[in-house]
Amino acid sequence: MKDAVIDRNRAKALAKRNLCSVDGSMQSGRQLKKTALATSIFMLTMLNAVPGFSGPNGKTFHFNIPAKDMASALLAFSETTDIQLSYPAPLVKGIRARQLSGNYTAEQALNQLLAPSAIAYRFADDNVIALQATSRKPAQTRSDPTTLKAVTVTATGLDEGEDTPYNTSYNRSEASSGTRTSTPLMETPIAIQVVPRAVIQDQQSIQVGDAIKNISGVYQGLSFGGFAEQFMIRGFSTNFNNYLDGFRWPASRLTLANAERIEVVKGAAANLYGRIEPGGMINVVTKRPQATPYYALEQQFGSYDLYRTTADATGAINADGSLLYRVNLESLNKNSFRDFGFTDRIFFAPSLTWKISDRTQLDLDFMYSDEDTQEDYGVVASTVTHRPIDIPISRYLGEPSTDKSNTKLYNTSVTLAHAFTDDWKVKARFNHLNRDVTDPQNFPPPFGLNEQTGQLTRFFYGANSQSDTYYGTVNLTGRFVTWGIKHEVLTGWEHYSSDSLLDTVFFTGANPINIYNPQYNPVDVSQIWANSIQDGTRNFQDGSGTYSNGIHFQDQITLFDKLHIMGGGRYDWVTQATGNSSISAADAAANRTELNNERFSPRVGVLYRAWDWLSLYGNYVESLGSANSAFDINGKLLEPETGEQYEVGFKTAFFDERLTSSVAFYQLTKQNMAVGVLGTPYSVAIGEARSQGVEIDISGQVTDGLSLIASYAYTDASVTKGDNEGKRLWNVPRNAGSLWAKYDLQQEAVRGLSVGAGVYFQDQREGDIANDFQLPGYGRLDALVKYQLPLAKAKTTLQFNIENLLDHQYYSSSSPFNKNFVNPGQPRTFMGSVKVEF
Repeated sequence: MKDAVIDRNRAKALAKRNLCSVDGSMQSGRQLKKTALATSIFMLTMLNAVPGFSGPNGKTFHFNIPAKDMASALLAFSETTDIQLSYPAPLVKGIRARQLSGNYTAEQALNQLLAPSAIAYRFADDNVIALQATSRKPAQTRSDPTTLKAVTVTATGLDEGEDTPYNTSYNRSEASSGTRTSTPLMETPIAIQVVPRAVIQDQQSIQVGDAIKNISGVYQGLSFGGFAEQFMIRGFSTNFNNYLDGFRWPASRLTLANAERIEVVKGAAANLYGRIEPGGMINVVTKRPQATPYYALEQQFGSYDLYRTTADATGAINADGSLLYRVNLESLNKNSFRDFGFTDRIFFAPSLTWKISDRTQLDLDFMYSDEDTQEDYGVVASTVTHRPIDIPISRYLGEPSTDKSNTKLYNTSVTLAHAFTDDWKVKARFNHLNRDVTDPQNFPPPFGLNEQTGQLTRFFYGANSQSDTYYGTVNLTGRFVTWGIKHEVLTGWEHYSSDSLLDTVFFTGANPINIYNPQYNPVDVSQIWANSIQDGTRNFQDGSGTYSNGIHFQDQITLFDKLHIMGGGRYDWVTQATGNSSISAADAAANRTELNNERFSPRVGVLYRAWDWLSLYGNYVESLGSANSAFDINGKLLEPETGEQYEVGFKTAFFDERLTSSVAFYQLTKQNMAVGVLGTPYSVAIGEARSQGVEIDISGQVTDGLSLIASYAYTDASVTKGDNEGKRLWNVPRNAGSLWAKYDLQQEAVRGLSVGAGVYFQDQREGDIANDFQLPGYGRLDALVKYQLPLAKAKTTLQFNIENLLDHQYYSSSSPFNKNFVNPGQPRTFMGSVKVEF
C-alpha cells in the first residue's frame, strides 16, 4: 500500500487550488492570494514580535484546526509547520481528530491531534515524521533520529486544544460531567449542553446566571438579590446547589472569573453525583494550569458603577514543564438598578499541577472569596390583578442600613491521578469548603399587604452561619475488549459530609413599610439579639448536617463502532441530622435527631450513531434527591425526594463538527417534592410533580465568521399529587428560547471587528405554586461590538455590550410560597471592557 505523504509542496499546491476555485476564475484566485499574502505577512510579523509565538524556523506555531477527519487535520498540521508526514492511507481512515487551537510546538500539536487514536509517530529528522499503528504501549520520549524509536500517543481526557485561552469556538465536542469520563457528546446517550469560555467572554458574563440563559429549559430562580443562585431545570429547582468541578456547592454565588466552561446535565441523568435534584445539575469547570505561557488582564466597566478587574496567568514553573501553575484574580465593585443594591467581591484562585511522572499527576487548588451584597427580595404581586404591582422596579422594600450580608468562602482541593497502563487509570480527590455567612434581613411575609394603602408587614430574620463541607471520591476507569466488544468502565466511591452551626433570630415586630412611599426605619438589631433568648425568638441548629456515602458503576459498551450502550447505577447511604433549640447550641446538639435513607438509582442509555453527523439516543434513569435534608415546622425530617426520567432524542454534527445540535423529548417525575418556606428553616412537601417537553440546542460555527448558540424549550410542568394538584409549577415558562449570534467581519479592511446580537424570550409563568399570580412573558434584545487592535506585542481587545437594548420591563423570578418575593429583571445596561492577552 502506497504511503500518503503530506509535504510542503503538496500543501502549497492544494492551497493554490483552493484559492483559484472560489468562483472558477484565476483572477479571483489572484485577488484572494494577494489578500492571503498580505494577511500572512501581517500575521508573521505579529507572531515573530510576540513572545511565545515564532515562525517556521522556531519551535512554536499557532494552530486553528477544527474537529475534522484525521487526514484533513494532518494536512492542516503540515501546512502550518512545513513538516512532511508519511503514513499508510488506511491508517487514518474513519478517525476524527479533535479541535486544535492555540500555540504549540509541532510535537505538542501532533500529540493533541493523535490523542483519540492508536497512532504512534517517529521523527526521521526535524522535517519528516512517519506515522504508524501501535498497540498502545506506554508513552516514550522523542527518539534519536537514527533509532526511530516509537512515540505512543494516548487520550488523557479533554485535550488542551479545546481549552486553550485563544479558542474562539462556541462548540465543544466533549464533556465530562455526564459520565465522569471525557466522552464525545455525539456518543453520550444523555442530554448535556456546554457554554464554553468564548460565549462567556463575548457576553461578558460575570455569574452563572448570566451564562445559563443560552441553555434550553434552564431558568433563573430566586436569588435574594444575588446572595445565592438558584435555577429551574426542566421545571424543578436546583435548591441552590450548584457544582464546581463536580463538587456540590452549598448556597452561595459562583463567579466565572476562573471558569473554563459551564456544563449542564439535564434531568435525573446526573445521578452519578448522588443526591441530585432531578431537574439536572449545573457544573462549572475551572481553568487548569497550561504548559504554554498565557497572561491576561481585563478591565470591565459599566452601568450602575460597575468596575470589575480580572487577571489570569498560567505557564510552567521549571524548565522541564513538570510544574505548572495558574492564578485567577477578580475584584468586583458594582451597584444595581435596585435602590441601595450593591455587590463587592474579592476573589483569588491559585492552582498548581505537578507532573510527578508521565503517568502520575498531582493537582492542588485553592479558592478564596469575600463578598458583601445587599439582601433583596424584590417587589410584590397583587391578589387583584394577579400581576406584580405597578411600582418602580428599582424600589427596595427591605431595610438598607441593616440588610447587608457577607459571605466568606475558603475552598481547598487535592487531586491525585495515576495511570497504571494506557487503559487503566485511578483518580482520587479530596475537597474541603469552609463557609462563613452573616445574613440579616427585613422581609415581607406572604400576608400583610394592604394594596389600597400600600402598607406592607415585615419580619426580621438574622442568621450567623458557619459550615464545613468535606468531599472525597476515588474513581477507577478502564478500557478493554471482550469478544470484539469495547468496554469503558467506571467504578468509584464518593463521600460527602456537611456540618453546620446556624444561629438565628426571628422577629415579627419589625417596622412595616409603604410600597408606594417607602420610609426606611431600621430595627435595633443588637436589641433583637439581646432579647432573643428571653422571648424565644432565637433558634440554634448545632450538629446539623448531611453525611452520605455512595458507590457507582458504569459501563459504556461500543458495538460495531456505532452502537453505544451505557449501563450502571449508584447506591447511596444518607444520614440527615438536625438539632434545634431556643436555649443554646449545646442544647440543640443534645436534641439532635437523625434520618437514614439508602437507595439504588439505576441508569441505562442507548445511542446509535447512524452516520458521523447523526446519533439517536434514549435513556431511563432514577435519582435520589435532597429533600431528606429538609424538615417541617415540627422539626420532623421529610422523606427523601426521588426522581424518574424517560428520554429520547437525537444529536447532529455538521461542518466537521463545528456546528452541533441536540433535540430531546423527556418525561420527568419528582416524588416527595419539598419546597422551603423562605425566611424560615422549614420546608413542606407538595407530593408529586411531573415535567415533560422538548428541548432544542444548537451551537457552533456556521461559516468562517458566523458563530451562534441557540435554544428552544417547551415545558409542561405541573403538580400531579398533593394540595395543588393540577397547578403549574412556578417560575417555569411553557415556551422559551434564545438566539445569540456573533459575526467576525472577514474583509481585510475591517479585520478584527466583530458584531453580535442576542434575543431571549419567555412566555407567561406562574408566580407561585398555588398559581395565585403570574409573571408576564417578555422578550429581550442584547448586542455586542468587539474590536481586536492590530498590535504586535499583545492581543488587545476592546468590547462593548448592551443588555436589554430596548429597555423592556420584565420579571426574572419569584418564590413558590410568597407573592411578595418577585425579582425584577435588569433594565438597559451597558458594559465595556479592555482586555490584553499575551
